[in-house]
Amino acid sequence: MSNKVVTRTLKASITNHSQVHDDLDSHGFAASKLWNIGRWTISRVWDAIGHIPDADELCSYLKNHERYADLHSQSSQRVLQELGEAFVSWYKQNDSDANPPGYRKHGDEHPRSTVTWKNQGFKLDTEYNRVRLSKGTNMKSSRYAADYILCEFTIQADDQTLDGVEGIQTVRAVWTGEQWELHFVCEMQIDTPETPGEKTAGVDLGICNTAAVSVGDETLLYPGNALKEDAHYFRHEEYVTEGENGPSNEAQRLRQKKARRQDHFLHALSKDIVEQCEIHDVGKIAVGHPKKVRDDSDWGRHGNKRLHNWAFETLLSHIEYRAEERGIDVERVPEGALKTSKTCCECGTEADSNRVERGLYVCEDCELVANSDLNAAENMRATVTPNPEEDRSNGCLAQPSVRLFDISTGRVAPQEQVVP
Repeated sequence: MSNKVVTRTLKASITNHSQVHDDLDSHGFAASKLWNIGRWTISRVWDAIGHIPDADELCSYLKNHERYADLHSQSSQRVLQELGEAFVSWYKQNDSDANPPGYRKHGDEHPRSTVTWKNQGFKLDTEYNRVRLSKGTNMKSSRYAADYILCEFTIQADDQTLDGVEGIQTVRAVWTGEQWELHFVCEMQIDTPETPGEKTAGVDLGICNTAAVSVGDETLLYPGNALKEDAHYFRHEEYVTEGENGPSNEAQRLRQKKARRQDHFLHALSKDIVEQCEIHDVGKIAVGHPKKVRDDSDWGRHGNKRLHNWAFETLLSHIEYRAEERGIDVERVPEGALKTSKTCCECGTEADSNRVERGLYVCEDCELVANSDLNAAENMRATVTPNPEEDRSNGCLAQPSVRLFDISTGRVAPQEQVVP
């Protein structure tokens, strides 16, 4: 067993919430105002010269603006960085139906935005579980106002504390829709156990099937039904509650709820994938990384929107950190160069025609019949397995074990155990 330094986000409840609620509200509202000023600045520059300012340019334009001083300087920088990143993400969609990042307001009311404090903006006291968050200059103007917000907290995970962390990178105040909570992004040491075994696994990430896993003699398929059902339901509800002056409070609440449900789904899925690999004595996982898929593909109007909403990077990072905790190595495999979806894992024949219909792969040369996502997963496994054919069962490529997200329990389980 050895120690390894990793980055984690620890969530904490604020125990003196009533005492700091107003101060956190004022900073959350200020972050929304600064976002809106940045959004207006981008529109003005864009209309004038056809250029979208990046985050550094926004900070340069607005560092002397009155609203910039409502927050600690590093917190204001982070708000504008998030706005710049949102515009880059929107621009890369290349979707005429997609709207650019909007203003954070409903009529004259600003919502509570997340506020981030970097290393110079907070001071942590782990002995008494307190953190001091620096106020913006404008928030200190009152004669009797303190220069900081003193939050007392309790880490939500029972088995985790801040005592053993190597360093706190940022502290975020996040409005959950009902109250504020703190997110500590920190480096911490974990005990990595010995590798569970010598076997390998291949993982193919997708939209219809969120993940397909091959360990050679067994395959697992994880359909994304729960995500698709949520997307359909919340899309309709958000449309109904959308306000004339931007997203209504109800629409924003629904978006936050959808994001929390997706986050929980991805955590549950990654946990089950890694646990199944551990059960099957897997010591190394090869995961397909479609990092350039948004740049190189045009899937049409609706396809591009689904592609943009595909949270493969989040799922991949969840798999990586959970595997680290079990002593399992994870290797990211670039999908584009390998053409894993078109290549037969049995004989290596590459042909678009082998994918005869959605989900079915039939090789004309060796007559392999397989689920197309599992064929890709097996190709992934071959990148870290010298002789994959020695421990492969071709039968399981066509008849995988299906594992579904169970809404009643919030966990992933075999299909036959999930309540309809």
